[in-house]
Amino acid sequence: MVVGQIHIASEEVARLLSTVPDPEIPVLSVLDLGVVRRVDIDGKNIDIDLTPTYSGCPAMDTMAVDITSALLAEGYLPKVNLVLSPAWSTDWISENGRKKLAEYGVAPPLGNELDKRALLNGERLVTCTNCQSTNTTIVSQFGSTACKALFKCEDCLEPFDYFKCLK
Repeated sequence: MVVGQIHIASEEVARLLSTVPDPEIPVLSVLDLGVVRRVDIDGKNIDIDLTPTYSGCPAMDTMAVDITSALLAEGYLPKVNLVLSPAWSTDWISENGRKKLAEYGVAPPLGNELDKRALLNGERLVTCTNCQSTNTTIVSQFGSTACKALFKCEDCLEPFDYFKCLK
């Protein structure tokens, strides 16, 4: 079974991993976020590579514990490895994950060039998650976490986070 950009040989293991939420954005699973990079299954032994969204991300330990707990509860013997290379990219967020982000109130990443234009040049490219207007302005390069920026919609006046593009 292919989930996002990785192959998981067991539908049950894929289902279990899809129930493990990102601790910072709980509507996203670790599979939606794309941080699970490799899953090797040998009977009940499961070896998983996990890549942080950015160096020093405080959520990685929690994710590793949550993945381990979910798999142990079903009788698996997981080993979770932190892998730094290749570096995580917002390109690895699944299409389903991007939809979930927007529904949750966090604008999904635009892509590298558009991201730079929105964050550095102030171009009105980021879509408001409340009213879908692009009449938005950046308030701060950093939002509720380091991987997000804070925007404000000039039409509905609501603030919202934007998930910055990382490559």
